[in-house]
Amino acid sequence: MRNPLSKLVEELEPSGIRRFFDVASTMKNVISLGVGEPDFDTPWHIREEGIYSLEKGRTFYTSNAGLAELKKEISLYLNRRFQLPYNADEVLVTVGGSEAIDIAFRAMLDPGDEVVIPEPCFVSYLPCVKMAGGVPVSLALEEKDNFRLTKEKLLSAITEKTKMVVLPFPNNPTGAIMTAQDLQIVADVIKERDLYVLSDEIYSELSYQGRHVSIASLPGMAERTVVINGFSKSYAMTGWRIGYAAGPGKIIEQMTKVHQYAIMCAPTTSQYAAVEALRNGDADLERMRQSYDERRKFVVKELNDMGASCFEPLGAFYVFPNISHFGMTSEEFATELLQKEKVAVVPGSAFGQCGEGFLRISYAYSVENLKIALEKIQNFIDTIQ
Repeated sequence: MRNPLSKLVEELEPSGIRRFFDVASTMKNVISLGVGEPDFDTPWHIREEGIYSLEKGRTFYTSNAGLAELKKEISLYLNRRFQLPYNADEVLVTVGGSEAIDIAFRAMLDPGDEVVIPEPCFVSYLPCVKMAGGVPVSLALEEKDNFRLTKEKLLSAITEKTKMVVLPFPNNPTGAIMTAQDLQIVADVIKERDLYVLSDEIYSELSYQGRHVSIASLPGMAERTVVINGFSKSYAMTGWRIGYAAGPGKIIEQMTKVHQYAIMCAPTTSQYAAVEALRNGDADLERMRQSYDERRKFVVKELNDMGASCFEPLGAFYVFPNISHFGMTSEEFATELLQKEKVAVVPGSAFGQCGEGFLRISYAYSVENLKIALEKIQNFIDTIQ
């Protein structure tokens, strides 16, 4: 019998995050600091709008690109919060930000096109580029640069075949950000080399040093950028599976075509709830951001005090401590920490080879659980020093 499976899919590596947490899920009383999910419930007024949409019988398909009402609110939100110029016709509502990433690559890449992917980064970029027929070019960012993309590093990765650059900021897993000055330097290279950008801004509302800046807001960049965003992180709506892409009309049109055949439309109930989030959710954003900021400062101090050196993350809800001086790989450290102290964190190597020697720790958990987990990490470090 012939092999029923695609060679391309067979050759994809499973998610390093999921592989590790499959082990953790078999153990009892584990404190997990590994999942990138808010510990807040979706705010009540947003949930109530979802419930109301069901009570009104709004269980129909929407248009492929999403509710007109929601696309308008997304356009207004992007302009109000980040000075982005995309109108409602340049917005596509998707099943989470992950779908938007996937179909952006599928709509924009021809076989052999290269995509520069700064690492450490979200685990989906590389396999999605491969499945779209593109060639991922991993670019290692460094702690000495606060894991920011520099001009020198970007130029070193660009070839005649390069078509796109991924900007994964605020970054998962490092918590790094790019300032307006950083982005302008990158934007100049993008324009000079006639490239496009996929800017994953799912953590845009979780910035702790002023307002997040999108590269698409810089002169000449809106027409070269597809912005990926959503509601999972900002509004604690992970299970609602609602995201979006905003970009040049000709790109969004083709992404909508792919979305049309693969998905049809995002969940209708979630779309109505998202309208409410955008209209009346600013206070929720600030409340959650302040809470994460307090936890961020606490976790960074505690890790540094125990010798797990950690640069200051200024975005998202992750810290990325350097544990290389303990003489263990990140996988070994995380595995032994799980087995001996029942604390689950993610090996940095799950986010690219340059993540080796680091751990990803999420602080999207209660202060009480963070305190217990950090005490256990201290206990573990004491036993290996």
